[in-house]
Amino acid sequence: MFGLRKTLGSLFGLHPIDESWFEQLEETLLKADVGIATTNVLIASLRKLAKSHSIQNAEDLKGLLVQEISRLLAPLENPQNPLLLSQSNHKPEIWLIVGVNGAGKTTSIGKLCHHFQVQGKSVLLAAGDTFRAAARNQLKEWGERNQVQVLSQESGDAAAVAHDAIHAAISRQIDVLFIDTAGRLATQGNLMEELKKVKRVISKVVPDAPHQIVLVLDGNTGQNGIAQVIAFRNAIGLQGIIVTKLDGTAKGGVICALSKALETPPETGTTAFKTFVYALGKGEGLSDLEPFNAKAYAKELVE
Repeated sequence: MFGLRKTLGSLFGLHPIDESWFEQLEETLLKADVGIATTNVLIASLRKLAKSHSIQNAEDLKGLLVQEISRLLAPLENPQNPLLLSQSNHKPEIWLIVGVNGAGKTTSIGKLCHHFQVQGKSVLLAAGDTFRAAARNQLKEWGERNQVQVLSQESGDAAAVAHDAIHAAISRQIDVLFIDTAGRLATQGNLMEELKKVKRVISKVVPDAPHQIVLVLDGNTGQNGIAQVIAFRNAIGLQGIIVTKLDGTAKGGVICALSKALETPPETGTTAFKTFVYALGKGEGLSDLEPFNAKAYAKELVE
């Protein structure tokens, strides 16, 4: 259950709509990581709707809050979400998975692997985290659970792993290749440069690849998560985001804040992909990856 839903519960019911109630709602949204800009938009919209519909009690505003959150989140929902498409224009379709340490990259790759296998697609995994043996071993465990091969190297760099994995995927006629990368902070310049190198090497082998660059974002990171998204997007471009750890105490509001933050175009010189939320991680099981739906998520947050 999301933290936002738990705290919002006490605000709805037959509470009168007055200034005190709006102040409590504002405080709740801010504490839930919705962000200042998005909170201001939501509060302003609800004030206007309450007045125009002559709403007197809070319970009657609940549906309108869901409606407004849905509207805000709609730009994050990709009608061509690759998790929902039965066909791809690429073979192999190459996914580069990035993010900070502990966000859940490897677990998300395991879930993605299962998701595409259920669709009948062949999958190959590449262990591009050459810094930590534990990361390679974790990916191999997910590979075993999915009965999928994992390519790795004891030495070398991530770019070399990606290079070899692509050639292997092509020769084996694999449908989807997932390339894991080491966790890194956007402020670690040398590691971000390494990521750019990995992307360049991939593009040299397959000119229009990587076809999907996806950031895995911990749903508990709050406003720091927004900084991560913007930094990675400016460095290498991002098509998609997977938000993880939404099965426990996550407040859930960070996705609302993302919508507002991504209105600003990437910095000049970066491929200007439109960035969407592809999926939500809601557990540790293979099937605990849910394609993002704005309306469903808005309802889950509030109701």
